[in-house]
Amino acid sequence: MKKKENENNLEEEKIQSENQENLTDNEETETQETPTDELAEMKEKYLRLYSDFENFRKRTAKEKVELIQTASAGLIVDLLPVIDDYERALANAPEGEISEGIQLIFAKINSVLQSKGLKELPAKGEVFDAEIHDCITQFTAPTEADKGKVIEVIEKGYTLYEKVIRFAKVVVGN
Repeated sequence: MKKKENENNLEEEKIQSENQENLTDNEETETQETPTDELAEMKEKYLRLYSDFENFRKRTAKEKVELIQTASAGLIVDLLPVIDDYERALANAPEGEISEGIQLIFAKINSVLQSKGLKELPAKGEVFDAEIHDCITQFTAPTEADKGKVIEVIEKGYTLYEKVIRFAKVVVGN
């Protein structure tokens, strides 16, 4: 009986030693996984930081381009009344009163402004759009097809690089 007990004890000790070895093996694998996990975590943090920086860089570059494009907006807005006055003078002047040289100068000014991004908004005959038109008044439309459309343009509207800098003042058919 003592032999059997000794054999049982030996078997139990063997099992316990195997369990302890398994536990130490598991602890070693856990400690080996920890640096890998830390490395993966650091890589993820690095990638996030890098992408944040790239987004910041792209956003500031875009803002810089927009700022450069619209830097002249104040000057162009101040020139618009002068252009309106010239167009009114040209429309109301008797034939030949405004010289060809003056017309060439005005054409050159218009081409420079267009190269800087200034575009005239389409208005007459277009459907009224509150985002680009400013309705001064409404008149009865001459035809049924003209209802809701711009009948007359009082003051032209302009955009600078797709941004409205002056709304077109219009008369709308009702």
